[in-house]
Amino acid sequence: MTQPREADLPEAARARMAEIRSSNTWGSALSTEEFAAIRGVAFEPVGQVLGTAVFHIGYAGAWSCSGAWSASFGTDVSSNAWAPFSQLVRTMYAARRLALARAVAECRALGGDGIVGVKLRVGGFPAGGLEFTALGTAVRARSTIRPRQPFTSHLSGQDFAKLIHAGWVPTGLAFGISIATRHDDWRTYGQIRWTAGNQEVDGYTQLINHARHDARQQLARDAAAHGGDGVVVDEMELRVRERECPTYQNSRDHIAEAVFLGTSVARFHRSERPAGPRPLTIMRLDREQR
Repeated sequence: MTQPREADLPEAARARMAEIRSSNTWGSALSTEEFAAIRGVAFEPVGQVLGTAVFHIGYAGAWSCSGAWSASFGTDVSSNAWAPFSQLVRTMYAARRLALARAVAECRALGGDGIVGVKLRVGGFPAGGLEFTALGTAVRARSTIRPRQPFTSHLSGQDFAKLIHAGWVPTGLAFGISIATRHDDWRTYGQIRWTAGNQEVDGYTQLINHARHDARQQLARDAAAHGGDGVVVDEMELRVRERECPTYQNSRDHIAEAVFLGTSVARFHRSERPAGPRPLTIMRLDREQR
């Protein structure tokens, strides 16, 4: 996806960027503690940035069942191109990335080096569809070295400062999204009957494991694409629901949706650092014993 420029932003967003630049003032979503922490690592806020995208969700690829073509009625995950919900997951990625890219375009327009405290929200739009919003504070380093691409991070101001002190930098917000589906087969029905007693339901365990594993893999790939050495996870959501199978009458499918959100991080200082905080210098205040 081509990264939006300031000229590609909505007219209202361009007007807001021009107003901020002409006023020589900035706004932020930072608390007092966050502001102090960011300035303590030689960064300054340059303005609050916002990226939005409203998507109509039409065809989601959900009108099929893995049991329709799999003799084992096994679990299928959305990262497989022909799996149920694969089209929906691709749309979810595209919408989040577009909203985030528009926030980055605003950051670049304000001369920022990155965005901290990004809050990514998804909600219903009154006229239909889903609204994806990325809100954060653009910051700029007090340095002559500028990154090629502004970073994005969910980290608070305090956590961002801790990361810098430890020799790491954020490289980008990373996502891992997966929807796994499983048709309830004869074995699953046998394990959930009231006469079955206390036992593990193998199919449901497999469903959850597949969804989480696939989401973690997608998160790791996204973090690597940002050039990170690792990822600091912020959110891990898992939702499970059931539906009537669209292929087989009088049977059910179970659907697990896993969403991971984190910040990809990379080292900027390779030398060994002592573990824990640095020692503080203590000065006595008792005059008689100085």
